[in-house]
This record gives sequence, structure tokens and C-alpha cells, in this order.
Amino acid sequence: MQRVLIATSNAGKLRDFVGAAAAYHVEIAGIPNFARLPEVVEDGLTFEVNARKKAEEYSVHAPGEIVLADDSGLAVDAMQGAPGVLSARYANLEMVGSGNSSDAANNARLLRELAGIPFEKRAAQFVCVLAAARDGKTLAVFSGEAEGILLEAPRGSHGFGYDPLFFFPTLNKAFAELTPQEKAVVSHRGKAFRKFLEWLNGAERIT
Repeated sequence: MQRVLIATSNAGKLRDFVGAAAAYHVEIAGIPNFARLPEVVEDGLTFEVNARKKAEEYSVHAPGEIVLADDSGLAVDAMQGAPGVLSARYANLEMVGSGNSSDAANNARLLRELAGIPFEKRAAQFVCVLAAARDGKTLAVFSGEAEGILLEAPRGSHGFGYDPLFFFPTLNKAFAELTPQEKAVVSHRGKAFRKFLEWLNGAERIT
């Protein structure tokens, strides 16, 4: 069974990857002792730059392994694509030197920013870029998007980040109301990950 290490300490992201890999012969694991590794500063202006940077730097600490890193976020049409690459620290943007905000704080700020905007004008996209690296070198990059509408109040108890506010019309549910397996089928991260799995299977055949 092929093993892929995920460069994250976010338990929600790990659940997403495990859910997406459930139907494939791929083992998903975190990088050993990840919490002790030097944190990679995500200062890129695009999701791809940040994903590549994390994958390359963290893969040095797992020699010979394929390390997958993602950068993802929410792009809101009515906010000209914000919060974008700043999604994880959206509530802390005015605090110099601050790190990621809590999910609750980010969601609360988003709701304040969208106050008074009608439901039909609250379109948004979840965007994910995955970078696969080995021994400090990017091997390939994959992307995925999911289209939705932002709710006026949170729904559901699953997921993480902005999932409680991201309504997916096709299923008539918020992402936080989906199981990891259901979410993997339609989510931005699931779409990008399936592209990675197709690439991984092709790479295995070549080698």
C-alpha cells in the first residue's frame, strides 16, 4: 500500500484526506513529530506558492517519502475574493504578528462582513491547491474548487473552518452537515486529492 504523509497539524484536514482516500489503496498519515518541526511561514500571495513552500520544506524532514501539503481558503464574490489566502487568520488580520484565528472567530467576522447581503448574492468558492514533494523538491501540483452560497448562521457539527457557513445547493446541506466521505466527493480538497491520486497511480506504473 502506498503511503502519503500530510504536512498539517489540522485534524480536520487529516479527516478530509482520510475520507477522500477511503476508496483507494493509499495510507494517509501525518508527518512524525510534526509539532516539533519548524513552522513554515505562509507568506505567499497565492495558494500555490504557499502549498509548494510547505511541501518542499516539510518533505526534507521525511526523507524518501511523498509529502502532500495544501493551501486552501474561501473566496467570496461580494468581497472581491477575500479572505482568500488569509482565510485561516481572517479574524486576526489587524493584530501584528498574529497567527491563525479560531474557526469561530473567523466565521463570526465573515458573518459581520456579509451582514445585510441577501442570500442570492452570497456566492463563494472553496479553493484548494495541493503540492506533492519529495526530499525538498515539488513533484506536482493539483487544484480543486467547490461552489456554494454562504449562510446567515452556522449549520452542522462536522467539518472545520468555514464549513458550517458553506451551503452546497446540490445536496441542500452545509459542508458541516456532511460526513467526511460525503464531503470528499464534492469538496475542493477532495477534487484536488483525486487528481493527486490519479497522478500517483500513473507514477507508480512508470516506476
